[in-house]
Amino acid sequence: MSTCKISGQIVDVIHKTIFPGTITIAQGRIQSIEQEPKQIYQQYILPGFIDAHVHIESSMLVPTEFARIATVHGTVGAVCDPHEIANVLGMAGVEFMLTNATQTLFKIAFGAPSCVPATTFETAGANLTAMEIKQLFQHPGISYLSEVMNVPGVLWNNTDVISKIDLANKLGYPIDGHAPGLSGQDLQKYADANITTDHECSTLEEALDKIAVGMKILIREGSAAKNYLALHSLIDSHPDQCMFCSDDLHPDDLVRGHINELVRHSLILGHDVMNVLQIACVNPVRHYNLNVGLLQVADPADFIVVNNLEEFTVQSTYCQGVLVAKEGQALLPYVPALFVNNFIIEPKKVSDFRIPAAGSTVRVIEVWDGQLLTTEKHMLANVENGEVVADLEQVLS
Repeated sequence: MSTCKISGQIVDVIHKTIFPGTITIAQGRIQSIEQEPKQIYQQYILPGFIDAHVHIESSMLVPTEFARIATVHGTVGAVCDPHEIANVLGMAGVEFMLTNATQTLFKIAFGAPSCVPATTFETAGANLTAMEIKQLFQHPGISYLSEVMNVPGVLWNNTDVISKIDLANKLGYPIDGHAPGLSGQDLQKYADANITTDHECSTLEEALDKIAVGMKILIREGSAAKNYLALHSLIDSHPDQCMFCSDDLHPDDLVRGHINELVRHSLILGHDVMNVLQIACVNPVRHYNLNVGLLQVADPADFIVVNNLEEFTVQSTYCQGVLVAKEGQALLPYVPALFVNNFIIEPKKVSDFRIPAAGSTVRVIEVWDGQLLTTEKHMLANVENGEVVADLEQVLS
């Protein structure tokens, strides 16, 4: 790689300073940062954004294509849980993601999926035991234990769940949590297992309870679950304990924006710019020990250039010293992928969808817009010819 120089207002998030200067890049790393007090630059250089928790396969993109779009928005890395593809393909699915990710400069840290299947009631395509998790931990692309969503397994000391947690703890790997609504003594026991994050908080009170037991909060704003408005006050009250994440982001939403949208929104709401950037850039790198630069001498040259610190329009993105996106255009190459699949289903008949009426009421799952949480309701059944049929008036009311 050749040596290059980039000048601008340098945003040093680590030391919380902004100064005019020139960055020299050599062999993918920052060789020097020279301050130039008398210069005035119109552009700002700062560390790239990190998505602290995402299922890339939920974007319906392979890692290399996810990277092409995310870098346009200033994202230089992601902490990825391949749970969804593992639930279908098992080890083969995780290995596919790992292999594809090696073909991009975008930094992806993968976790070993801790709960495949998510529950014993699930008709999953695979089952990852503690033995498979141990094998995954031997892969250089795996660096943490993905979200432990089997909360009862932790609380009731399920052997398989605890074995996976013990493996991660022995290696010193971070362990992600997934514990919506957990509180009190159960929350304390969950955190005592060294589960250090949660991305499922839907209220500020819940987030503060989890921070109190030592957990870090991943403020989530994805396609289905939107918790930012409930939690954004944490940006200034607890900047050391928070990160931004999308969790699940559909491709049409990803095209419109990524972590940069949370940064921009936070500034509109009046949050301190250094706190916002610490959450968007620094905290994930430090918590997950990511090999991502933070705009310091000798760091990997992973950074972005924006027009100003109000609009935060990303002008260019660099990964390992290479310009990977410029003025809204992806510069990372398209990488053909050999797709794998495991779709097994038998033909369905109309009779398979008939439900005999067993009473005058039915149990209904009530969903909440912008949340993954659901509640149970009991409603009058709409019965025709002894069978329960859809009641569109009630559903749409």
